[in-house]
This record gives sequence, structure tokens and C-alpha cells, in this order.
Amino acid sequence: MTSAPVQALQGVYLGLLAGVIPALVAFGFGFLFRYVTGLSIPAFGVVVLGVALAGVNGGLLAFADPTITQAANSTTLIVALLVVSLLTFYTHAVGDRLGGSLPRRVSLRRLRERTLNADVVEFVGGRNEVAVSVAGAVRDLEGYPPLPESLRADVRAAEWRFPADLPLSELEKRFVDRLRSEFDVQEAAVTIDERGRATVSAAPPAAGVSKRTPPGKRAVSVSALVPTGVARGDEVAVLTGEGRVVGTVVSAKSGGARKTADDEPAAAPDGGEPEDGAAAAAPAAPTTTGGEGRVTVAVDRAEAEALLTATSPRLVVQARGTRREYELLGLLRRGGQRVRRLTLGADAPVVDRTLAEARVREEYGVAVLAVRREGDWTVAPGGGVALHGGDDVFVAGPRAALDAFEEVAR
Repeated sequence: MTSAPVQALQGVYLGLLAGVIPALVAFGFGFLFRYVTGLSIPAFGVVVLGVALAGVNGGLLAFADPTITQAANSTTLIVALLVVSLLTFYTHAVGDRLGGSLPRRVSLRRLRERTLNADVVEFVGGRNEVAVSVAGAVRDLEGYPPLPESLRADVRAAEWRFPADLPLSELEKRFVDRLRSEFDVQEAAVTIDERGRATVSAAPPAAGVSKRTPPGKRAVSVSALVPTGVARGDEVAVLTGEGRVVGTVVSAKSGGARKTADDEPAAAPDGGEPEDGAAAAAPAAPTTTGGEGRVTVAVDRAEAEALLTATSPRLVVQARGTRREYELLGLLRRGGQRVRRLTLGADAPVVDRTLAEARVREEYGVAVLAVRREGDWTVAPGGGVALHGGDDVFVAGPRAALDAFEEVAR
């Protein structure tokens, strides 16, 4: 009969020998699950799996198995079981801690995201870009009026270039944003495949002045000498014989070229015909070309009658003053600082880390002024704000530091 101390030593030896594979499995499970998902596997489940892999009579149930507890070498087996359990518990904890501390470049969200084929990516101006083409005709959006044929042609002819390091879901959102801002569509749906081909459905711009007149206001049209460059949304003052009425332009038309702030762009900014290739460029905001014309202004109800009875009104564009953000940029430039917008690549070393962890200011000499993620802004972010691939960051710093950080961001 072997003594208890000897059996205990034999149990330690047997546990270390049999626990190598379970320990490696426990480390791998703990590390990979935490690294990919950001969550921890319950340690008890990993220990049960490790002991079962060691082959000791079904894992932790061996503690109550008479064939082990009443065997001649029961001390050896129970000690071996405990060693395997402790070994798998420790290696799981080490793997989980390592998976949580390493910068994550893989996640379930990223595994689900579709990306562009490398064949369509172009290196332009120091960064990877993709030229997205509209496949087929621009379709109508169900439930909305049909698109004008001229608008379909403009959307197809426009140049759609985006950063190539974004997932397709983000590219689709940016495509829709540009459709709304540049073509004033009411609604749009875009699907982009791995070859950079977009299927586009859109609704025409909101028709009618009433849709653009704010609640509580009245839209009144006046004939006057219209300055060059008046656009929808400008603040103007209409001078009548009895005073002045201040309102917001909802549509304007002037000049022989009849480029209007109400319709789609139809002429070049100087009133002439568009140059060759102009259709491929992003359309400018529609403005008036100057001269005698007609302006529709949204004013308060009480002031609408004064405009209706005015005989020879004159139009004056209101100044909106100096915007504070431009003053700030001027101060930064005078101090040798610059501001730049960068898009974080999926493999950037600062991705999936907070600003405090990435030590952006200390390591790279730039300050993060704002972070934009999926249309949501975080201005003057604190150290606890996390950075993710595809985020737009607005950073300030010396030109050399910005150039260096731009390489890091890619």
C-alpha cells in the first residue's frame, strides 16, 4: 500500500502530464473568445471541459464516483483531478486577460461586414480610394413619385469616390448622404457590392414651396432686383416704402440663364452652359445669377400683408456675421497649428482603444477635436472615448505631426 504523500506526488505528476492539452485548450478558448467578442467564457465551463479532456471519468463528476473515491490509488487520482482543474482555470484566466489587453483587430462585427474586392481599390493622393459606379438605371423608390429623367442621368454621371478602407455598409450610408446633400432627394436606398457597383433607388426632391415653408410662416413672392448668388435658406430683408421685412428665401429666380435656387442646377455658375465633363462633377448649390427676378420669402404672418401691398420692393441679403469656428481656425493657423479630418483604418494601432489608452496627444503630438461615428458627433472627446475603424476624427497639430498621424490612422 503506497503511502498518502507518495500518492499525492504521483497525483501531481499525473495531473501535470494529463493537463497539458486541456490547459492549452482552456488558454485558446479564453483568449480567442475574449479577443473576438470582447466577452469572457465562464471559467467553470472551461474547467469542466478541461477535466473531461483529461479523461478522468467524465470530468468533475469523478469527485462523487465510487470507482475513484474508493479505489486503492484514490489519492493519486483526486490530486491529479485537482491539478488539471487548477491548471485549466489558471490558463483560461491568462488567455482571457491577454485577449482583453491586446488591441483587437478582429471582432464579430467586422467578420460580418462585407468589404471591397482588392482589385477595385486605387491608390490616389496618398490613400486608398474606390470609384463606385451606378449599375443599371437609377430606380424609383416605392411609394414616391418617379424621378425626372434628367435627375437619373445626373446621378449616373456623377463621380462617386470614397475611402476604400470602409466596410460596404458605411460606403452605402455615405452614398445616401451625398445623394441627399447634392441632389436634394427626399429618400434613397443604395446597395454596393464587392466590385464597387451600386444599385440606387431614390425619391425626387420635395416639390412645392409649402413643403419648405416653416410652420407659422407665410411664403410671399416679390419681384425685385435680385443679387447674384442668392440661394435657398439665405436671410434677406425686403425694403418696402413703409419699412423692412426680414425673411428666409425658399425659392429665387433671376437673370437670362434662369438658374434658380428652387430647381435643379441647369447652368454653370457664370450663367453659361456647363463645360465638358461638368456633369461628372458634384453639382454646386443652386444660386441666382443676378438681375431682375422673383424671390419667394418665408415671413411672419403679420408681415405678409406688407409685402403683398409693396409696389417697388428692394432686396438686401442679410449678413450672418463671423462664425466662431472660423475665428478658432484662424487662431490655430496663426499659432502654427492645422486641422485635418482623417478616417481611421481598421488596422490602425489606435483602433479599439480609448483616447487615454492610445495616448494620442503624448505619442503623436496631435489633439483630437471631434469624433464622428455613423453620423453621430462627439465634440471635445474625453479620454474615455473609444476609437473604432471607420471613425472620422478631426485632429489639430503641427503639419509634420498631422502627416505622421495620418500614416498611423491608415
